[in-house]
Amino acid sequence: MTQIRPLSRSELLATGVLVISTAILVAQFLIATPPVVVVGDERMRAGTLGWQFGLSNVIVIAVAACAAGTSVTALFNNTDSTSTTTADTERPGPSTQQSTQTSNELLQARRQEWETISEQLASNEELVYKTVLDADGVLPQSEIVDRTDLSKATVSRTLDSLEAKDFVERKRRGMGNTVLLT
Repeated sequence: MTQIRPLSRSELLATGVLVISTAILVAQFLIATPPVVVVGDERMRAGTLGWQFGLSNVIVIAVAACAAGTSVTALFNNTDSTSTTTADTERPGPSTQQSTQTSNELLQARRQEWETISEQLASNEELVYKTVLDADGVLPQSEIVDRTDLSKATVSRTLDSLEAKDFVERKRRGMGNTVLLT
């Protein structure tokens, strides 16, 4: 069952700005004046020529459209960032505590097996694996690049090899990957 989380203040603000700016856009398009054609001394409305926007209408429409676009962008960015951190901010229940205990046991087992595992690995594989192991078994791929001074391409190829040997697993997190020991 999926739980619905409450909206944060920034999400509420972005939603409010989106609703208000959309209402302003609709109102501006509805109240646009048809052009008036003057023939002699009489005024005649000509609806077939289309709608006419004054400078103030154009400014209001541009500002409302920018506000709507900004709020939609903020909502999408907020959704992406909160989807990866929601699990981290929740209270650990019995299953979370159990999985933490299981991962700690796995990490201890991997540290004890390090000598055996290191013999099966090439130099770059050993370096990358040891880096993730030293980070308690979970590390963003970009951090591996920073900590090992290997290029992004070399780290990526090395992780491909370690995944093929079933030593690590990569999980997509936003714009990058998080590497986990298996």
